[in-house]
Amino acid sequence: MPRLLGVDIPGDKRVEASLPYIYGIGPKTAKRVLEQANVDVNIRAKDLTPTQIGDIISAITASKLPIEGDLRREIQGNLKRLQAINCYRGIRHRRGLPVRGQRTSTNARTRKGPRKTVGVQRAKDKK
Repeated sequence: MPRLLGVDIPGDKRVEASLPYIYGIGPKTAKRVLEQANVDVNIRAKDLTPTQIGDIISAITASKLPIEGDLRREIQGNLKRLQAINCYRGIRHRRGLPVRGQRTSTNARTRKGPRKTVGVQRAKDKK
């Protein structure tokens, strides 16, 4: 299991499919990085030589891509800024509701969480 930039990538998969395990690198970026590093896209990640790994790392750093911790910090900073200025999107993020205009009367369970049933409480002395 090779380790690139602090992330273990799966060795049994092709390098092209393994690179997206790094946060901030998708399929297109992985293909572009491998072209810059002159590495065959069909080679398995466990078969990479140390020089090829070094070439991939240098290609990623040379393209100045924000990845892993830097990208996570940047995204968190953006969300904190939206919440601090009290814009609509920031308020929706703060409340844990859908941000981009989706309906909430039904659906939106991913953002809202499981249903909280609200029932009527019966008095004990009534029958």
